[in-house]
Amino acid sequence: MDLSEISKRLESLQAKSNNQQGNGKSLFWKPSVGKQTVRVVPSKFNPKNPFTELFFYYGIGNKTMISPLNFGEKDPIAEFAKQLRQTSDKDNWRLAKKLDAKMRIFAPVVVRGEESEGVKLWQFGKEIYESFLQMAADEEVGDFTDVATGRDIKLNTVGPESTGTPYNRTTIAPSMKQSPLADNKDMVEAMLSDQKDPKDVFKRYSFDDMKAALQEWLSPDEPEEGDIIDDENELVTSTPQNNYALKSAEPKKSNADKFDSLFDEKDDDLPF
Repeated sequence: MDLSEISKRLESLQAKSNNQQGNGKSLFWKPSVGKQTVRVVPSKFNPKNPFTELFFYYGIGNKTMISPLNFGEKDPIAEFAKQLRQTSDKDNWRLAKKLDAKMRIFAPVVVRGEESEGVKLWQFGKEIYESFLQMAADEEVGDFTDVATGRDIKLNTVGPESTGTPYNRTTIAPSMKQSPLADNKDMVEAMLSDQKDPKDVFKRYSFDDMKAALQEWLSPDEPEEGDIIDDENELVTSTPQNNYALKSAEPKKSNADKFDSLFDEKDDDLPF
């Protein structure tokens, strides 16, 4: 065995791994505990609005799945939740609420002091989003994304010891001073052009894949249908039972039929 070649191969693999990790970290950014300053950059993909609202499902099939509704396509999980809400059963309504997609907002930002790393995507929730919208509506602040007369955004992030939860909490405020996005035209143009569309970053699952993940989540560890012997040595046929099923006054169907029927083509289908 040539140990020098083995060593070179190891170094190559480690370098590749480090590059992949670095690329993954370079796209997304999140504030660390303490004070930081960012600049929200006008979006290359929507110059009128730098914020992109996207909806995701968390924990269904141990995956994070972006909703097809973001792309104007049918969403099997949203359709199932809609069917649940068409019943009068409280359990169905509770389940529908659990199945609702969660909104996350993405903004292109430049982190002050790290301008050389380019534009990153900052992902945040409703609270910070509302703060940004209120800021934009404040006439004294104006367009904080303007490349010539905009404003930096000051962040203050506290950790779990202050929030009393396992999570950090970030608050934002506009800088009192107006300033340009960057010191030179070339850097400004680079920041405006070198951006990633949040819609293109996440893996998109097919309708059938999402439907299968939902069905598996609804019926975890479901035994396969087959013949079993009961306590009296009589041959019987087992029928798997779902953890959740639509409750209504309709004639009884098998669990598989009830689930699959939700995705039959209907004239009054959802408008997307």
